Amino acid sequence: MKVEQISVFLENRAGRLEEVTKILAEAKINIRALSLADTSDFGILRLIVTDNNKAKQVLKENGFTVGKTNVVAVEVDDRPGGLYNILSILSKNKVNVEYMYAFVQQSGKNAVLIFRFDRTDDAIKILSENNIKIIPGKELYNI
Repeated sequence: MKVEQISVFLENRAGRLEEVTKILAEAKINIRALSLADTSDFGILRLIVTDNNKAKQVLKENGFTVGKTNVVAVEVDDRPGGLYNILSILSKNKVNVEYMYAFVQQSGKNAVLIFRFDRTDDAIKILSENNIKIIPGKELYNI
């Protein structure tokens, strides 16, 4: 139940993010979720898109360095304490969250959390055992 995420390394300068989104738009690839982190010299754009292979190909063809990472998508009630509940379960089981980002599907309903764990397979097992809905890649790409 892992989801493939692509990471794009960007020089920290004006227009680079716009260039990535233009390339993806022209290739008819839809961005489902994203996160951008930066340092003084470069940024890491993490993307979940509708066609990973095509996205990697067109970005590499345009000179971008692209990596692939497996992450886990989890659905949580969009309410106070929803994230705390998941993090509490993970903490009790000594699973570390390396990074995460989130988006809301529909206000007041559910949020989707994208996690990168230090022990991904263990995290999936623990979350499943605690009745936390894990969203498979095919479902996430089509949200």
